[in-house]
Amino acid sequence: MKIERFKFGEIDGEDVQGFVLRNKNGLSARLISYGARLTEFHAPGRDGNMADIVLGFDDLASYIATNTYFGATCGRYGNRIRGGRFTLDGKAVQVDRNEGANHLHGGKHGFDRKIWNAAVDETLNTVTFTMVSPDGEQGFPGTVHLGTTYRLTDDNVLDIRMRGTTDAPTILNAVHHSYWNLAGQGSGDVRNQRLKLYSNFYTPVDSELITTGDVLATAGTIFDFSSERPIGTDIDKLSDVGTGNLVGGGYDHNWCLNGVGRGLHPCARVVDPASGRGFELHTNEPGVQFYTGGYLDEKVIGKRGLPYCRFAGYTFETQKFPNTPNLAHFPSSTLMPDEVYDHRMVFRFFAE
Repeated sequence: MKIERFKFGEIDGEDVQGFVLRNKNGLSARLISYGARLTEFHAPGRDGNMADIVLGFDDLASYIATNTYFGATCGRYGNRIRGGRFTLDGKAVQVDRNEGANHLHGGKHGFDRKIWNAAVDETLNTVTFTMVSPDGEQGFPGTVHLGTTYRLTDDNVLDIRMRGTTDAPTILNAVHHSYWNLAGQGSGDVRNQRLKLYSNFYTPVDSELITTGDVLATAGTIFDFSSERPIGTDIDKLSDVGTGNLVGGGYDHNWCLNGVGRGLHPCARVVDPASGRGFELHTNEPGVQFYTGGYLDEKVIGKRGLPYCRFAGYTFETQKFPNTPNLAHFPSSTLMPDEVYDHRMVFRFFAE
């Protein structure tokens, strides 16, 4: 299928390229090379009406100005590292601290701030973004080559694959950071959308949203989504964590997924009862950060001039667990020169 190409703007004279993937059923994914990011995804509801179901902006300047990570490929280390410090291969490493005293999503100049190279394959209906992260960038050791491939299939699957290599021991935990709202971006909050997470355990956090190292059962807690239920059922019961003076910050926690070690395994199922739009997500990663957009507010103006709001969308950041480099009992994020980092997210969209 023909892949549309366009220019989305430029930074210091370098073009930011744009692409649109489509399938025979009318679904489409709009992508840009700044941050290798997904900026739009259009899917039908039960009535056949299409809606753009990812949060984002209409212009490049807004993506540059924001710290929301809308749609981006984040790294080298997605999520948080306490103090930005860890020991690797017997050596102390200090990486950029861009969230108070801690590291978040690769630092101030992480992968989300790069203009990636891009290549298309119209036979496979893919766009592949590639870039090189040099040794020492944001403090991380080793030169990393990373690619992010987006593929849209005729059975309504969006397959996102991140593959990387290094020339020296390093850590790599790239995450995809789209915010979803199945009712349509800018349509209000997502409290009534129904979620199932294929998990029975989660990793609690402290006041800085850093994992404590504990792994706790979700059963009987506000973190139990093992049976499908509205996202907002218990959201107001959450303590005020990491969100300043907000009363209850919503979910921004890592769940430990079931079925790890068997390749692709179920991660989440979410549906909007009003429109019938939904998706199922599979991944090969051990955890997922489910974040409900507690930091968003009406000052964030999205596409078509629509103001966002608190809980305007949610992310499913499949990943190694947060602060893994400092917690030996968590899944390792270490990547060695003889290994290939291979991270997959497979979204299957439906309407019911």
